[in-house]
Amino acid sequence: MIKLPGLIDIHVHLRDPEQTYKEDFFTGTSAAVSGGFAYIFDMPNNKKPIFTLKALKEKINLVKKKAVCDIGFYFGSIGDNLDEFKKVKNLVFGLKLYLDQTTGNFLVDKKKLKNIFQTWNDSKPILLHAEGESVNQVLKIVEETGQRVHFCHVGLTDDLKKIISAKKKQLPVTVGVTPHYLFLTKNDVKNLGSFGLMKPPLGTRKDQNYLWKNLKYIDFVESDHAPHTIEEKKSATPPFGVPGLETTLSLLLTAVSEKKLTMKRLIELCYENPKKIFNIITDKNTYVEIDEREEYIIDNKKLFTKCGWSPFNGWKVKGRVKRVFIRGKKVYDNGRLLVKPGYGRFIS
Repeated sequence: MIKLPGLIDIHVHLRDPEQTYKEDFFTGTSAAVSGGFAYIFDMPNNKKPIFTLKALKEKINLVKKKAVCDIGFYFGSIGDNLDEFKKVKNLVFGLKLYLDQTTGNFLVDKKKLKNIFQTWNDSKPILLHAEGESVNQVLKIVEETGQRVHFCHVGLTDDLKKIISAKKKQLPVTVGVTPHYLFLTKNDVKNLGSFGLMKPPLGTRKDQNYLWKNLKYIDFVESDHAPHTIEEKKSATPPFGVPGLETTLSLLLTAVSEKKLTMKRLIELCYENPKKIFNIITDKNTYVEIDEREEYIIDNKKLFTKCGWSPFNGWKVKGRVKRVFIRGKKVYDNGRLLVKPGYGRFIS
Protein backbone atom coordinates (compact mmCIF):
# COMPACT_ATOMS: atom_id res chain seq x y z
CA MET A 1 0.00 0.00 0.00
CA ILE A 2 1.08 3.55 -0.78
CA LYS A 3 -0.53 6.59 0.79
CA LEU A 4 -1.03 9.64 -1.44
CA PRO A 5 -2.61 12.99 -0.59
CA GLY A 6 -6.18 13.43 -1.82
CA LEU A 7 -5.53 14.39 -5.42
CA ILE A 8 -6.68 17.55 -7.19
CA ASP A 9 -8.19 17.67 -10.70
CA ILE A 10 -8.35 21.28 -11.85
CA HIS A 11 -10.46 20.58 -14.96
CA VAL A 12 -13.76 18.69 -15.07
CA HIS A 13 -17.19 19.12 -16.67
CA LEU A 14 -19.92 17.66 -14.45
CA ARG A 15 -22.93 18.94 -16.50
CA ASP A 16 -25.01 19.85 -13.45
CA PRO A 17 -27.48 21.59 -13.76
CA GLU A 18 -29.62 21.06 -16.88
CA GLN A 19 -27.71 18.15 -18.48
CA THR A 20 -27.83 15.69 -15.63
CA TYR A 21 -28.69 12.85 -18.01
CA LYS A 22 -24.93 12.92 -18.84
CA GLU A 23 -23.55 13.46 -15.33
CA ASP A 24 -24.46 15.23 -12.09
CA PHE A 25 -22.63 16.32 -8.98
CA PHE A 26 -23.29 13.01 -7.22
CA THR A 27 -22.21 10.67 -10.01
CA GLY A 28 -19.32 12.94 -11.05
CA THR A 29 -17.92 13.29 -7.54
CA SER A 30 -18.39 9.54 -6.99
CA ALA A 31 -16.28 8.99 -10.11
CA ALA A 32 -13.70 11.41 -8.74
CA VAL A 33 -13.43 9.64 -5.40
CA SER A 34 -13.15 6.21 -7.00
CA GLY A 35 -10.30 7.61 -9.09
CA GLY A 36 -8.43 9.04 -6.09
CA PHE A 37 -9.46 12.69 -6.47
CA ALA A 38 -10.71 14.53 -3.39
CA TYR A 39 -10.82 18.03 -4.89
CA ILE A 40 -12.17 18.86 -8.35
CA PHE A 41 -12.78 22.10 -10.23
CA ASP A 42 -15.77 22.37 -12.53
CA MET A 43 -15.83 24.40 -15.76
CA PRO A 44 -18.47 27.03 -16.64
CA ASN A 45 -19.60 25.88 -20.11
CA ASN A 46 -22.86 24.40 -18.88
CA LYS A 47 -25.91 24.43 -21.15
CA LYS A 48 -26.81 27.55 -19.18
CA PRO A 49 -23.30 29.02 -18.94
CA ILE A 50 -21.94 30.31 -15.65
CA PHE A 51 -21.77 33.95 -16.72
CA THR A 52 -23.65 35.47 -13.74
CA LEU A 53 -23.42 35.37 -9.97
CA LYS A 54 -26.93 33.92 -9.90
CA ALA A 55 -25.97 30.96 -12.11
CA LEU A 56 -22.85 30.36 -10.01
CA LYS A 57 -24.85 30.32 -6.78
CA GLU A 58 -27.22 27.74 -8.27
CA LYS A 59 -24.26 25.40 -8.77
CA ILE A 60 -22.92 26.07 -5.29
CA ASN A 61 -26.27 25.11 -3.77
CA LEU A 62 -26.36 21.86 -5.73
CA VAL A 63 -22.92 20.87 -4.41
CA LYS A 64 -24.24 21.06 -0.85
CA LYS A 65 -26.97 18.57 -1.74
CA LYS A 66 -25.17 16.14 -4.05
CA ALA A 67 -21.37 16.10 -3.83
CA VAL A 68 -19.29 13.45 -2.08
CA CYS A 69 -15.93 15.19 -2.60
CA ASP A 70 -14.96 18.86 -2.51
CA ILE A 71 -15.66 21.10 -5.53
CA GLY A 72 -14.54 24.52 -6.65
CA PHE A 73 -15.66 26.47 -9.71
CA TYR A 74 -14.51 28.78 -12.47
CA PHE A 75 -16.46 31.67 -13.91
CA GLY A 76 -17.02 32.13 -17.66
CA SER A 77 -17.29 34.96 -20.15
CA ILE A 78 -17.64 35.82 -23.81
CA GLY A 79 -16.92 39.45 -23.02
CA ASP A 80 -20.41 40.79 -22.30
CA ASN A 81 -20.59 40.21 -18.52
CA LEU A 82 -17.60 42.16 -17.27
CA ASP A 83 -19.65 43.84 -14.54
CA GLU A 84 -20.13 40.41 -12.95
CA PHE A 85 -16.41 39.81 -12.41
CA LYS A 86 -16.09 41.73 -9.15
CA LYS A 87 -19.14 39.92 -7.73
CA VAL A 88 -17.71 36.42 -8.18
CA LYS A 89 -13.94 36.66 -7.72
CA ASN A 90 -14.04 35.48 -4.12
CA LEU A 91 -16.18 32.48 -5.08
CA VAL A 92 -14.12 31.03 -7.95
CA PHE A 93 -10.59 29.86 -8.69
CA GLY A 94 -10.31 31.66 -12.01
CA LEU A 95 -11.95 32.77 -15.24
CA LYS A 96 -12.33 30.35 -18.16
CA LEU A 97 -12.31 31.56 -21.79
CA TYR A 98 -12.90 29.53 -24.93
CA LEU A 99 -10.99 30.85 -27.93
CA ASP A 100 -11.50 27.85 -30.21
CA GLN A 101 -14.37 25.49 -30.94
CA THR A 102 -15.44 23.13 -28.17
CA THR A 103 -18.56 21.90 -26.34
CA GLY A 104 -21.04 24.74 -25.96
CA ASN A 105 -19.43 27.04 -28.54
CA PHE A 106 -19.14 29.92 -26.06
CA LEU A 107 -16.47 31.52 -28.21
CA VAL A 108 -14.89 34.81 -27.22
CA ASP A 109 -14.66 37.51 -29.89
CA LYS A 110 -10.89 37.95 -30.13
CA LYS A 111 -11.36 41.73 -30.34
CA LYS A 112 -12.73 41.66 -26.78
CA LEU A 113 -9.94 39.56 -25.36
CA LYS A 114 -7.61 42.27 -24.11
CA ASN A 115 -10.48 44.12 -22.45
CA ILE A 116 -11.52 40.93 -20.66
CA PHE A 117 -7.95 40.50 -19.40
CA GLN A 118 -7.75 44.08 -18.20
CA THR A 119 -11.12 43.88 -16.47
CA TRP A 120 -10.40 40.57 -14.73
CA ASN A 121 -6.98 41.89 -13.62
CA ASP A 122 -6.59 39.47 -10.74
CA SER A 123 -4.03 37.14 -9.18
CA LYS A 124 -6.42 34.30 -9.91
CA PRO A 125 -5.65 32.97 -13.39
CA ILE A 126 -7.50 33.15 -16.65
CA LEU A 127 -7.80 29.59 -17.97
CA LEU A 128 -7.86 29.12 -21.71
CA HIS A 129 -8.95 26.75 -24.38
CA ALA A 130 -6.53 28.07 -26.99
CA GLU A 131 -5.07 26.42 -30.07
CA GLY A 132 -2.70 27.56 -32.80
CA GLU A 133 -2.90 31.28 -33.50
CA SER A 134 -4.98 31.81 -30.36
CA VAL A 135 -1.96 30.81 -28.27
CA ASN A 136 0.09 33.52 -29.96
CA GLN A 137 -2.57 36.14 -29.30
CA VAL A 138 -2.87 35.22 -25.64
CA LEU A 139 0.87 35.32 -25.06
CA LYS A 140 1.04 38.77 -26.61
CA ILE A 141 -1.66 40.04 -24.23
CA VAL A 142 0.05 38.38 -21.27
CA GLU A 143 3.23 40.29 -22.12
CA GLU A 144 1.23 43.52 -22.22
CA THR A 145 -0.91 42.99 -19.12
CA GLY A 146 1.04 40.63 -16.85
CA GLN A 147 -2.18 38.69 -16.17
CA ARG A 148 -1.55 35.11 -15.04
CA VAL A 149 -2.93 32.49 -17.43
CA HIS A 150 -3.27 28.73 -17.61
CA PHE A 151 -3.37 26.88 -20.93
CA CYS A 152 -5.66 23.88 -20.55
CA HIS A 153 -5.25 20.45 -22.18
CA VAL A 154 -2.34 21.17 -24.54
CA GLY A 155 -1.63 18.17 -26.75
CA LEU A 156 0.22 19.41 -29.83
CA THR A 157 3.92 20.08 -30.20
CA ASP A 158 3.64 23.53 -31.78
CA ASP A 159 1.38 24.87 -29.01
CA LEU A 160 3.54 23.47 -26.21
CA LYS A 161 6.70 24.87 -27.81
CA LYS A 162 5.23 28.38 -27.69
CA ILE A 163 4.24 27.98 -24.06
CA ILE A 164 7.65 26.59 -23.08
CA SER A 165 9.24 29.61 -24.76
CA ALA A 166 6.96 31.91 -22.74
CA LYS A 167 7.91 30.10 -19.53
CA LYS A 168 11.60 30.62 -20.34
CA LYS A 169 10.86 34.33 -20.69
CA GLN A 170 9.39 34.23 -17.16
CA LEU A 171 5.88 35.07 -18.35
CA PRO A 172 3.18 34.12 -15.78
CA VAL A 173 1.89 31.04 -17.63
CA THR A 174 1.10 27.48 -16.61
CA VAL A 175 0.11 24.54 -18.78
CA GLY A 176 -1.79 21.29 -18.32
CA VAL A 177 -1.92 18.04 -20.24
CA THR A 178 -4.59 15.35 -20.14
CA PRO A 179 -4.22 11.56 -19.97
CA HIS A 180 -5.79 11.15 -23.40
CA TYR A 181 -2.95 13.12 -25.01
CA LEU A 182 -0.34 11.23 -22.99
CA PHE A 183 -1.75 7.77 -23.75
CA LEU A 184 -3.71 8.05 -27.02
CA THR A 185 -2.88 9.29 -30.52
CA LYS A 186 -4.87 9.96 -33.67
CA ASN A 187 -4.15 6.34 -34.66
CA ASP A 188 -6.47 5.24 -31.83
CA VAL A 189 -9.38 7.06 -33.47
CA LYS A 190 -9.53 4.24 -36.02
CA ASN A 191 -10.73 1.93 -33.24
CA LEU A 192 -12.49 4.47 -31.03
CA GLY A 193 -14.38 6.26 -33.80
CA SER A 194 -16.45 9.12 -32.37
CA PHE A 195 -15.50 8.01 -28.85
CA GLY A 196 -12.06 9.41 -29.63
CA LEU A 197 -13.44 12.76 -30.79
CA MET A 198 -12.21 15.64 -28.64
CA LYS A 199 -10.97 19.23 -28.80
CA PRO A 200 -8.14 19.80 -29.32
CA PRO A 201 -7.98 16.62 -31.42
CA LEU A 202 -5.60 13.78 -30.63
CA GLY A 203 -2.12 14.34 -32.00
CA THR A 204 0.43 12.10 -33.64
CA ARG A 205 2.84 9.74 -31.91
CA LYS A 206 5.44 12.46 -32.45
CA ASP A 207 3.25 14.93 -30.52
CA GLN A 208 2.78 12.39 -27.74
CA ASN A 209 6.52 11.75 -27.48
CA TYR A 210 7.13 15.51 -27.29
CA LEU A 211 4.74 15.77 -24.32
CA TRP A 212 6.53 13.02 -22.42
CA LYS A 213 9.96 14.40 -23.28
CA ASN A 214 8.97 17.86 -22.01
CA LEU A 215 6.95 16.80 -18.99
CA LYS A 216 9.24 18.92 -16.80
CA TYR A 217 7.52 22.01 -18.25
CA ILE A 218 4.00 20.70 -17.56
CA ASP A 219 2.38 22.04 -14.40
CA PHE A 220 -0.66 19.76 -14.06
CA VAL A 221 -2.26 16.61 -15.34
CA GLU A 222 -5.94 17.49 -15.69
CA SER A 223 -8.56 14.96 -16.77
CA ASP A 224 -10.82 17.33 -18.74
CA HIS A 225 -13.52 14.84 -17.66
CA ALA A 226 -16.22 15.42 -20.30
CA PRO A 227 -19.04 12.89 -19.99
CA HIS A 228 -21.41 12.48 -22.93
CA THR A 229 -23.88 9.64 -23.33
CA ILE A 230 -23.10 6.66 -25.55
CA GLU A 231 -26.11 7.60 -27.68
CA GLU A 232 -24.76 11.13 -28.20
CA LYS A 233 -21.33 9.83 -29.14
CA LYS A 234 -22.89 7.47 -31.69
CA SER A 235 -25.06 10.20 -33.22
CA ALA A 236 -24.54 11.91 -36.58
CA THR A 237 -23.09 14.96 -34.81
CA PRO A 238 -21.20 13.57 -31.80
CA PRO A 239 -20.05 16.07 -29.15
CA PHE A 240 -16.40 16.58 -28.26
CA GLY A 241 -14.87 15.12 -25.12
CA VAL A 242 -14.15 11.97 -23.13
CA PRO A 243 -14.58 11.05 -19.45
CA GLY A 244 -11.41 10.62 -17.40
CA LEU A 245 -11.79 11.02 -13.63
CA GLU A 246 -11.72 7.29 -12.93
CA THR A 247 -8.81 6.38 -15.20
CA THR A 248 -6.31 9.23 -14.80
CA LEU A 249 -4.52 7.97 -11.70
CA SER A 250 -4.32 4.33 -12.79
CA LEU A 251 -2.87 5.34 -16.16
CA LEU A 252 -0.26 7.51 -14.43
CA LEU A 253 0.55 4.76 -11.92
CA THR A 254 1.04 2.40 -14.87
CA ALA A 255 3.48 4.93 -16.34
CA VAL A 256 5.29 4.94 -12.97
CA SER A 257 5.56 1.15 -13.09
CA GLU A 258 7.02 1.47 -16.60
CA LYS A 259 9.59 4.07 -15.42
CA LYS A 260 8.11 6.77 -17.65
CA LEU A 261 7.22 8.84 -14.59
CA THR A 262 8.29 8.97 -10.96
CA MET A 263 5.87 8.85 -8.06
CA LYS A 264 7.30 12.16 -6.86
CA ARG A 265 6.48 13.78 -10.21
CA LEU A 266 2.98 12.27 -10.22
CA ILE A 267 2.27 13.88 -6.84
CA GLU A 268 3.63 17.21 -8.09
CA LEU A 269 1.38 17.12 -11.17
CA CYS A 270 -1.79 15.98 -9.41
CA TYR A 271 -1.47 17.57 -5.98
CA GLU A 272 1.44 19.84 -5.09
CA ASN A 273 1.37 22.09 -8.16
CA PRO A 274 -2.43 22.58 -8.17
CA LYS A 275 -2.40 23.25 -4.42
CA LYS A 276 0.34 25.85 -4.73
CA ILE A 277 -0.64 27.56 -7.97
CA PHE A 278 -4.37 27.78 -7.23
CA ASN A 279 -3.83 28.43 -3.52
CA ILE A 280 -6.04 25.51 -2.48
CA ILE A 281 -6.52 24.80 1.20
CA THR A 282 -6.29 21.03 1.69
CA ASP A 283 -6.79 18.82 4.73
CA LYS A 284 -4.01 16.61 6.09
CA ASN A 285 -6.63 13.97 6.89
CA THR A 286 -7.68 13.75 3.24
CA TYR A 287 -5.70 11.01 1.54
CA VAL A 288 -5.78 8.02 -0.80
CA GLU A 289 -4.48 4.50 -0.28
CA ILE A 290 -3.41 2.69 -3.43
CA ASP A 291 -2.05 -0.74 -4.24
CA GLU A 292 0.62 0.16 -6.77
CA ARG A 293 1.10 -3.50 -7.74
CA GLU A 294 -2.48 -4.52 -8.43
CA GLU A 295 -3.27 -5.02 -12.10
CA TYR A 296 -6.77 -4.80 -13.49
CA ILE A 297 -8.72 -4.18 -16.69
CA ILE A 298 -10.61 -0.91 -17.07
CA ASP A 299 -14.24 -1.93 -17.55
CA ASN A 300 -17.08 0.34 -18.69
CA LYS A 301 -19.53 -1.68 -16.59
CA LYS A 302 -17.71 -0.85 -13.35
CA LEU A 303 -17.51 2.93 -13.74
CA PHE A 304 -19.29 5.39 -11.45
CA THR A 305 -19.68 8.06 -14.13
CA LYS A 306 -23.25 8.26 -15.39
CA CYS A 307 -22.12 8.24 -19.03
CA GLY A 308 -20.86 4.68 -18.51
CA TRP A 309 -17.90 4.53 -20.89
CA SER A 310 -14.20 5.28 -21.19
CA PRO A 311 -11.87 5.52 -24.19
CA PHE A 312 -9.58 3.26 -22.13
CA ASN A 313 -12.13 0.45 -21.78
CA GLY A 314 -10.28 -2.86 -21.98
CA TRP A 315 -6.88 -1.42 -21.08
CA LYS A 316 -4.77 -3.31 -18.56
CA VAL A 317 -3.40 -0.94 -15.92
CA LYS A 318 -1.20 -1.34 -12.84
CA GLY A 319 -2.08 0.57 -9.68
CA ARG A 320 -5.50 0.70 -8.06
CA VAL A 321 -7.30 3.00 -5.64
CA LYS A 322 -8.27 0.95 -2.58
CA ARG A 323 -9.49 3.47 -0.01
CA VAL A 324 -10.14 7.22 0.10
CA PHE A 325 -10.45 9.36 3.23
CA ILE A 326 -11.82 12.91 3.16
CA ARG A 327 -11.39 14.97 6.34
CA GLY A 328 -10.60 11.77 8.20
CA LYS A 329 -13.75 9.91 7.13
CA LYS A 330 -13.48 6.84 4.95
CA VAL A 331 -15.58 7.66 1.87
CA TYR A 332 -14.52 4.86 -0.48
CA ASP A 333 -13.39 1.29 0.13
CA ASN A 334 -12.60 -1.30 -2.54
CA GLY A 335 -15.18 -0.21 -5.07
CA ARG A 336 -17.85 0.87 -2.56
CA LEU A 337 -18.90 4.45 -1.88
CA LEU A 338 -19.48 4.89 1.86
CA VAL A 339 -20.99 8.38 2.19
CA LYS A 340 -24.24 9.97 1.18
CA PRO A 341 -24.71 12.92 -1.20
CA GLY A 342 -23.84 16.17 0.53
CA TYR A 343 -20.66 15.05 2.31
CA GLY A 344 -18.59 17.01 -0.19
CA ARG A 345 -18.06 20.75 0.27
CA PHE A 346 -17.99 23.80 -1.91
CA ILE A 347 -14.52 25.38 -1.74
CA SER A 348 -13.31 28.78 -2.93
